[in-house]
Amino acid sequence: MSQVHMKGTDQQVQLEAFRRLIEEGFSGGDTAIVDEVCAADYIEHQDGIEPKDRNGLKGAIGFLHALSPNIEVKVEDAMVSGDRLWARLKGCGTHSGTILGGPTDRPFEITIMDMCRFRDGKIVEHWGVADRLSQMEQLGIMSRPGQRSGQAE
Repeated sequence: MSQVHMKGTDQQVQLEAFRRLIEEGFSGGDTAIVDEVCAADYIEHQDGIEPKDRNGLKGAIGFLHALSPNIEVKVEDAMVSGDRLWARLKGCGTHSGTILGGPTDRPFEITIMDMCRFRDGKIVEHWGVADRLSQMEQLGIMSRPGQRSGQAE
């Protein structure tokens, strides 16, 4: 982790819960971590994740590992203030799964910005934005204007 800005015990608990979700869940593929670190009434606000609860989050982890079984997601920066955590993540992997037209066997990097709200040490809400356009360009699925799909930059 590059930088972590936090103070106090509550913030440390929040950061640890988030770190476990990223490392054990999104990098490791363990969906059981969701029930450990997310509240039963968890609400997901990120587009593309359905249903908007813990089951949707588990599905997102499964989707990511179907896309790239070797995915590694790291917390690059994180800041905690009160009941909120903001983080910048970087994911790296190879498109070796069968979804999104795969496998292309192309490597990719994706940047994700996350914000979570906590209650009693558990994540109760999440908002996230991932740079999917850049990811699709790297995989050759989409191209920039004036460039054919799959064409190198």
